[in-house]
Amino acid sequence: MAETLRTLEEHDLTSRLGAVERALLNDFQRDFPLTDRPFAAIAERLQVSEETVLETFAFLQSAGVISRIGAAVRPHRTGWSTLAAMAVPEVRLRAVADLVGSYSEVNHNYERDHALNLWFVVTGADRARVAAVLEEIKRRSGLEVLDLPLEQAFRLDLGFEIRWPDS
Repeated sequence: MAETLRTLEEHDLTSRLGAVERALLNDFQRDFPLTDRPFAAIAERLQVSEETVLETFAFLQSAGVISRIGAAVRPHRTGWSTLAAMAVPEVRLRAVADLVGSYSEVNHNYERDHALNLWFVVTGADRARVAAVLEEIKRRSGLEVLDLPLEQAFRLDLGFEIRWPDS
């Protein structure tokens, strides 16, 4: 969530977000409604329209505050995934990160302060598809891609409470 706050601050959004935006970012990281119309259920809980919820999520996504809304599924239960890392020259970092992020199989990528400075997760229908994406990223970027497949699974809580600067 530090990345979310940084993105909000970069776009001067932190102080301009209302209760609905803040609730959508904080309150639905866990226990997302599993119904035919989850956004209607969220809208009912927030006492706004479903259209407001959808428009607000679309705005937060277009502003780069959130990248996706979706389930976190136990690794290799449905398809295949791997963690990958690259050592990208600083002058190319934004371009390579944009390339990596352009793949629908990449659900997030991020910079780390390390020789391997670009990390990302690739998911696909099977191991072959994930390998093909990694190979294509390598070919298109001209850089090595380190494949770090899961060896032991741990249950991680991926939700992080956002502490708003003005609250």
